[in-house]
Amino acid sequence: MGRIVGGLGSPHAPSIGALIDKGAWDDPDWKPLMDGYRPMQAWLARTKPDAAILVYNDHVTSFFFDLYPTFALSVAAEHAIADEGFGPRPLPPIPGNAEFAWHVAHSLVDDEFDITVCQDMPLDHGALTPASALWPDRSQGWPCPILPIAVNVLQFPVPSPRRLFRLGQALARAVESFGDDGFRVVVLGTGGLSHQLHGERFGYQNHPWDMEFLDLLENDPERLTSLRLQDYIDRGGAEGSEVIMWLAMRGALPAKVRRLHRNYHAPLHTGFAQVLFEVP
Repeated sequence: MGRIVGGLGSPHAPSIGALIDKGAWDDPDWKPLMDGYRPMQAWLARTKPDAAILVYNDHVTSFFFDLYPTFALSVAAEHAIADEGFGPRPLPPIPGNAEFAWHVAHSLVDDEFDITVCQDMPLDHGALTPASALWPDRSQGWPCPILPIAVNVLQFPVPSPRRLFRLGQALARAVESFGDDGFRVVVLGTGGLSHQLHGERFGYQNHPWDMEFLDLLENDPERLTSLRLQDYIDRGGAEGSEVIMWLAMRGALPAKVRRLHRNYHAPLHTGFAQVLFEVP
């Protein structure tokens, strides 16, 4: 049977990807954030997971508002680097694991998650930023296949925080029922903490809420699931509500986790955080 060995949380802002492509890991304005990836990179290098499930949102790249699924899972053997208007990032295509992905797809549908199954799903910065930050050494190609799950956090109706947590629990059941004995999986939740990029509250941040969210995510995630999406918007800004995707990562883990790393930095108009939870 498969086993989830850890969960990671990361922002997915395109500005981080641009720094990586320039090799600007030591940019003084961003160094406190970029250094936050170092312990996560080292842990992944030691752990060598067989696959990573990455929960992210597509930014109107593979999907558009006339056809935007609530949950979309890719079963592709390889994921192209999407062109978001400035040409694709200089990254090799990201490998998938079709056998594992099809198993997860069947398991989620059996678990009453009616997902959209995609056999071709190019990845944009929502997935590429955390992937390129967590696995910076691609000299031998990507070291870990990725199973991307795109979540609609852009166009209403948006799934509830509780639904994302339940998705994580369903992912845990899917991994545990995978037939490959000793197959080790990590789950990644992505998105920025408090931020709003439009309207009267443009530039809004709420650092106390960001700290409360991180504390509850670790110690009492069920309390986070009791909040409405509107509560996340009120406290963390309209775009800051995308942090519900971290609940899918946390829901895939047991109630008690070992926090190995936590970092927070807010250099511009977004609260950026990184966490690393290990399953005891």
